[in-house]
Amino acid sequence: MTGVRPANPGQRPSQEDKTMIKGAHTMFYTSEPEALRAFLRDKLGFPHTDVGGGWLIFDLPEADMGCHPSDESGEHGKSNGTHDISFYCDDIEKTVEEMKGKGVIFDGVITDEGFGKVIRFIMPGDLRVQLYEPFYTKGTSG
Repeated sequence: MTGVRPANPGQRPSQEDKTMIKGAHTMFYTSEPEALRAFLRDKLGFPHTDVGGGWLIFDLPEADMGCHPSDESGEHGKSNGTHDISFYCDDIEKTVEEMKGKGVIFDGVITDEGFGKVIRFIMPGDLRVQLYEPFYTKGTSG
């Protein structure tokens, strides 16, 4: 049982409709929600839907998920039960220059982290978010 009901009763779901999970909903908690919404809309250019009262829900172009081992010492990762949101791009140098042109502030310089080139930028509410250009190629599973 997939938990997905056909759009029309009596109609079988298409292969596409059989996916149990349709996407991911990410959240940032900030002391400056209006400023963060404006940042995501104006500086990162994410399309959005105003669901009422200026509350914007943003559409993301693509997503992936990694599962990393925890590290309670904090030397090689994060503690058990934590999660993280980052953004990725195809050309980090070009993306950083475009973002700087829109007034985005970066924390540090681009570094090689083994899995990709990485830098962090600052969003309203003092949120530091990772931007990276992956060295790996995304594939599909069967």
